[in-house]
Amino acid sequence: MTSEKLDRRKKYTRMVLKDSLMQLLKEKPLSSITIKEICEMADINRSTFYAHYPDQYALLTQIEDELIEDLKHYLNTANLHEEDEAIDMTVSLLDYFSSKHEECLTLLNEGADSTFQQKVTNVAESFMIKNWMDIYDFDQDTSKYISTFIISGGIQVIKMWMAKGMVQSPKEMARLINDLINKGVEGVR
Repeated sequence: MTSEKLDRRKKYTRMVLKDSLMQLLKEKPLSSITIKEICEMADINRSTFYAHYPDQYALLTQIEDELIEDLKHYLNTANLHEEDEAIDMTVSLLDYFSSKHEECLTLLNEGADSTFQQKVTNVAESFMIKNWMDIYDFDQDTSKYISTFIISGGIQVIKMWMAKGMVQSPKEMARLINDLINKGVEGVR
């Protein structure tokens, strides 16, 4: 068999395994999901699963890490020094969350055995401290408190937006989030 066919097969197998795990995560926590269930849903045998992943936790980690790499890409292309650029970057992030709606909502679910929210928080925090907090010249502890407050609130707003069916446009939500961050509750009135 050619290398190209093997690569396509490998990609396909990993895709169906990821899709199967994501479907099962909508129904129950990872700790209750077996390899057998994943394989049955993916219509592959267990040995094929084990050729790609040691367990369901490694599969979930790969799914999370791929989403996190995408988030890093979005964040690294943004410049938060200007409000319009911050809004554009937030719109891009919301567009990304919208395009990966099911995966992100499933992984951000309170009942999930996922570390995805913590990974998102860590990426956003390091990005924020590196690119935003230095503008205001806060000490490290103050920067950490502020970034934790902003990021936690932002993640909760995004989760609520996705759970409610993303009725508002990404632009509307970006403006709301940025107004809350930059102007507080008074700026949203």
